[in-house]
Amino acid sequence: MSLMKTFVVLGGAGAMGRITVRDLAEFAPPADRIIIADYNLAKAKEMARSLKLDSRLGGNDKRIEAIFADVTKPKECAKKLKGAFIIINCVQYQFNLRIMEIALLAGAHYIDLGGLFHMTRKQLKLNARFKKKNLLAILGMGAAPGITNLLAWKASERLDRVNRVDILVAGTDKTNYDRQQVLPVSYSLKTILEEFSKPPAVFKNGRFGFLKPTSADGPHQFPQPIGQRTPMFTLHSEVATLPISLKPKGVREVAFRIAFDPVFTERVRLLCDLGFSQEKPVQLQGVKVAPIDVVNRLAMNQAAAKPMGPLKQFEVLRAVVKGTKNGHKTTITADCRTEGIPEWGLGTDVDTGCPPSIAALMIASGEIQTTGARPPETAVPADLFFKHLELRKMRVSVSIG
Repeated sequence: MSLMKTFVVLGGAGAMGRITVRDLAEFAPPADRIIIADYNLAKAKEMARSLKLDSRLGGNDKRIEAIFADVTKPKECAKKLKGAFIIINCVQYQFNLRIMEIALLAGAHYIDLGGLFHMTRKQLKLNARFKKKNLLAILGMGAAPGITNLLAWKASERLDRVNRVDILVAGTDKTNYDRQQVLPVSYSLKTILEEFSKPPAVFKNGRFGFLKPTSADGPHQFPQPIGQRTPMFTLHSEVATLPISLKPKGVREVAFRIAFDPVFTERVRLLCDLGFSQEKPVQLQGVKVAPIDVVNRLAMNQAAAKPMGPLKQFEVLRAVVKGTKNGHKTTITADCRTEGIPEWGLGTDVDTGCPPSIAALMIASGEIQTTGARPPETAVPADLFFKHLELRKMRVSVSIG
């Protein structure tokens, strides 16, 4: 039996997929294959060429190849990916269920970057089918969800009972660029518009509920250089899984909040107010188009802004877990901080792009051995995962109070 494993990154030429591919190229064993599978074959081939010639990777990396993949044709796609060890899904989350079916048909493990609560809940229903095939599907293994789930899990381990879990995310970018993008997006603007326009899920008093979009709950003090921000509630997958995973500890409340840049927030709200978050097609010059798809295409095709000097980015992923220890009320705060990986020319997006690669490599090495369709907190050993984060310059800290 061959020891070679094939890692497939669907959407591997995209904003997050390219980081996942880069991480695999840096850390996967020499005998393994890395496939950039993308609908945009030209872009995938160019990326493969660039990585093959990268001096950090030896300047002649033959592990990497590019193929065309159309996830709207599951049987055809699964046939092409047959024999893959794992499929890492970096495509728009609306395709998650379809790509899980592709993984089952191909006989491959599966990882994605999240499903904005509702999709994740649907994906969890495939648990028995993945178990039956002795396969693992990790649902939401990026920054948030992903690292945030493991931070919450790690903090909860220090408590006898858990009452409340608050997930908070914030960042800042002080880099000098050659031009200022109108909407500097690192991942799909479509997903961001949905986060701004769809009612955010919360778990309160032991029950799931929904709030008004962009609701806030007062300011929060983040580490410098971020400082005080007022994060807003948004629809996120952590709220779909942590109440279930932490039920044995009695959890009653779980919420997710994020603090986008204030100017960025104002501009996205303007787009929502104008109707660009609308998914229902409108008639335009004889063609039906969804406003959200139009603005997403334009935003994602913006000319890239080039850094003038070093990257000066900082992001913190935080889990604040409140409960009791030995009968005393206790608050545990777990943070993951990153400033990017300068050697790769990448900023804080590495905290989203690297985790699926890390988890895939952990499955390949045997550090993760469970099966089924599971959230990160019940599938991935947190301490081992955090050690892998440190190799990528992401620092995890846990404090009391």
